[in-house]
Amino acid sequence: MNWERISGNWAHWKGRVRERWGRITDDQLARVEGRREQLAGRIQEAYGLTREDADRQLRNWERNLAVEEFGEPEEAKIETAKRSQP
Repeated sequence: MNWERISGNWAHWKGRVRERWGRITDDQLARVEGRREQLAGRIQEAYGLTREDADRQLRNWERNLAVEEFGEPEEAKIETAKRSQP
């Protein structure tokens, strides 16, 4: 999933974030305002993770959204697009 899509429709996606990382409050999510770095920091703080682990969890969540939304991982879509170019 492209992060621009998530940040552009934050009101929709923050509910999904709350489902995944329930320790992050609605007020904290409102302050994140769709900014990926801010969200990674909140995940790190709420769960006592390293920044790398918080980023990894966020990347995995993004990949799962791509599969749910489009039926295939972003990487597969990129490879498919590359193969279809002349």
